[in-house]
Amino acid sequence: MKRKILNFVLAFFVLGLTNFYAQNSVLNIAEIESKGTQKFVTPTAYPGDSNIDITYYFLNIKLDYDNTTISGCVRIDGRSMKDSLSQFFIDLQSKLYVDSVVSNGKQLYAKHSNNTITIQPNSPLNFGDKFSIKIYYGGHPGYSGFGSFEFENHGGHPIIWSLSEPYGASDWFPCKDTPADKADSSDVWITADSQFVSVSNGTLKGVTVNDDGTKTYKWKNHYPIAQYLISLAMTNYVEYDTWFKYSDTDSMIIRHFIYPEHLTSSIKKQLDRTSDMLKVFSEKYGLYPFITEKYGHAEFGWSGGMEHQTITSLGTHYYTPSFGWSLVSHELSHQWFGDMITCKDWHHIWLNEGFATYSQAVYYESMYGFNAYKGYINSFMGKDENSRWTAKYAKGSIWVQDISSVDEIFDYSRSYLKAAVVLHMLRGVLGDSLFWASIKAYASDPMLKYGVAITEDFQNDVEKTSGVDLDYFFKEWIYGEKYPQYNVNWSYENTAGNNYNITVQINQVERTDPKYFAMPIQLEIKTSEQDTTVTVFNDAVASENFVITVNGQPSALIFDPDNWILKDLLSLTYADEKDYKPTIVKEFKLAQNYPNPFGETIPSGQPTTTIKYSIAKTSLVTLTVYDALGKQVAELVKQKQLPGNYFASFNASGLPSGIYFYTLKAGNFTQTRKMVLIK
Repeated sequence: MKRKILNFVLAFFVLGLTNFYAQNSVLNIAEIESKGTQKFVTPTAYPGDSNIDITYYFLNIKLDYDNTTISGCVRIDGRSMKDSLSQFFIDLQSKLYVDSVVSNGKQLYAKHSNNTITIQPNSPLNFGDKFSIKIYYGGHPGYSGFGSFEFENHGGHPIIWSLSEPYGASDWFPCKDTPADKADSSDVWITADSQFVSVSNGTLKGVTVNDDGTKTYKWKNHYPIAQYLISLAMTNYVEYDTWFKYSDTDSMIIRHFIYPEHLTSSIKKQLDRTSDMLKVFSEKYGLYPFITEKYGHAEFGWSGGMEHQTITSLGTHYYTPSFGWSLVSHELSHQWFGDMITCKDWHHIWLNEGFATYSQAVYYESMYGFNAYKGYINSFMGKDENSRWTAKYAKGSIWVQDISSVDEIFDYSRSYLKAAVVLHMLRGVLGDSLFWASIKAYASDPMLKYGVAITEDFQNDVEKTSGVDLDYFFKEWIYGEKYPQYNVNWSYENTAGNNYNITVQINQVERTDPKYFAMPIQLEIKTSEQDTTVTVFNDAVASENFVITVNGQPSALIFDPDNWILKDLLSLTYADEKDYKPTIVKEFKLAQNYPNPFGETIPSGQPTTTIKYSIAKTSLVTLTVYDALGKQVAELVKQKQLPGNYFASFNASGLPSGIYFYTLKAGNFTQTRKMVLIK
């Protein structure tokens, strides 16, 4: 969902939200997670009954626009998650009334109070026992979050629409109101005056014309679905259809339901982009996940968009439809990240909104290239006097600490922009090949696909696919706060002939949590002979020195030239040789190459990796690479070197994928490590 962002107090403050959850939430006042040095203690704002697992929703409802009411029957199928279950509850706001609850033709004891329906089955249920209940209810739907359920008009024509994220589903139908419990499938039958074209999730199975002047639209969704993604939108829509051709012989319909007064040639042109977006995201993330049903848009009365499964709701802003490419691509990508894989709880909303915001940049890159992508990401990062909606203005951790507040969950700077920048930084850390392989592995993980996920699920898939330990990255960027600030000093000295040692000192300003950030940092060095880019791994320390050997007299050093890191570069200073302070190194050491495994990297597109080593005293140093059979394939260093920390870059172009070894010899010191090349 892309929120309407304004430079004044947002209009979506939820009246009475605190009181509501104080009365109705299942509170788990306990340590939720411990990440790094910070522990999070928070109430969990979920009223859903953990003793039951919901498998199916069937909403058979009637809407009365003139009286702003909803009525009908909702069938809920599920199973018990414990033995001897004598009662359970379903969430439904007390503003609505419950007429009766029926199972197998028998009325059950049910009490509706404090926004829940407590239900007693005819006999206790044991673990795994299935149940099916029908809840007959009605009344005036409630309001929470971004609207939940609205009766409005456009151009004098009535419109009814829903937007249930995050806590609004129980404002208009009985459900288990938590994204952690997705139903296996759903049906939505909507009966209303015949002037309405009624739209919902999945496939339209039929329209019944009733004798009382109403019509019933019957929508069937065959895929798992979270309660907040079940939707309806209804008005005097005009339908505009396009197609997504995903193979030589197969196509999927894209159904656009638009206000008649807005369906112009220019709007059609904007909507026509959807097919291209489906192609781009299917290539990056895997085939569109609801391919046997549809994708589409339903215009509604909220300024923004909401990623309802298979049928995104798109809003109208100051009487103009908001169908621009950034919003359309954002909501479409949610079909993978948010709908197919749903955040298990709102603490991890970045898995929905960060991915969707980053997908805007992905589509922009597909249109205009990598340099344009970098500029677009830079607009997410920046901090200036004209805009407070950038990643640098994010407060607190991306992992949302207060999920009782809708504004905290959907904080635009944090849950959207900074979260998107985290994915950009992860791409910089891994390189293109491993990054996109990791994203696709996450999207296709059979334990998560059509299910729910938390941050650790994503981290595990990325680490498993890339072979890179990323615990430091997720601790500081998802569970930590703010971003690094650097002061950089550099100098060089001539060692022999046309060889120069460049000393780079990276100093970090102390933050709160983490105090210092560990990150790989690219340094571009311009010399009289050639330009060289190396990657150094800056540990989470206040100050660290690096010595890099180059050919040709250095003329400039560029810190993080492609802006892969969310940061402030406070100063970049050159120091003369007389100001040079030698690095104090106490022991010889050969570090693990970074990244490992390695393959294509950004920006060169070459399979390169960096090897760090430390020299404790002046020595003749050799650094040699061998294949698995012991054959030398590269000699990276062979020269006398002074004490210090050094880096060597290994370009494996022309070598096949496999296991390689690199050996450092310095005086009497010898050490060998293994690295893996994946192409």
